[in-house]
Amino acid sequence: MFSFLEATSDIYQGHFGEFTISKDDRTEVVIYRGALLLAASSFALGSILFLLLGPQPYVLSWLTSLFMCFAVAIGVSLATIHIYMSVLHRTLQVFWAIGFSVAIYIAITQASPLISSIYTQPLHLFGVGWLFVALTGVFFKEAFCFNHGETKLLTGVVPILLLGHWLNWLPLIGEKVLLGSWAVLFMIFASRKIVKPIPPDIGDKSVFEYLHNKQRSIQLETNSD
Repeated sequence: MFSFLEATSDIYQGHFGEFTISKDDRTEVVIYRGALLLAASSFALGSILFLLLGPQPYVLSWLTSLFMCFAVAIGVSLATIHIYMSVLHRTLQVFWAIGFSVAIYIAITQASPLISSIYTQPLHLFGVGWLFVALTGVFFKEAFCFNHGETKLLTGVVPILLLGHWLNWLPLIGEKVLLGSWAVLFMIFASRKIVKPIPPDIGDKSVFEYLHNKQRSIQLETNSD
């Protein structure tokens, strides 16, 4: 995870030419992976508490803190993730911002604990659910780029659980099984990322540069017209 300290820059051959991976690039990946691990750990701990102890008042209070930690960590991961399509990247960040803002609003305005409000109020789940849409986007990106089996499963488990609960399709035992599966798969994914080489998470920077220049050219042509 901390191999970025071993070198300040490296030169790689990309699809559109050579590019350099700097210490700052490596630091971003470390932050991204650390944020994912923090999010996964918070989610796993919250899931364990809920599944083993149930919706006790003190458990719901702890879950609120764990959810906020989880949500902030997802926001950090979205700020440091490398995605070639800037529009997709920004869209996921907007989804996260909507979901996080709704969660803050619910926590401030509702008398019941945050998790209880999200669980029992379909409208609240719909609002906060955009945060989970953003997280699913991260899972999809990782599945597409690195072919991780756990992220492939997560891209299905997350929407099935949330939509199943929102539409009242799933029995309670089904929700518990999916929640536990989500927690386990998320921890496997985040833990595996820690030991992976850093450059693949940075990607081919020559592609980023090419897409940036192409977008800039289009903007210049549009402005000149």
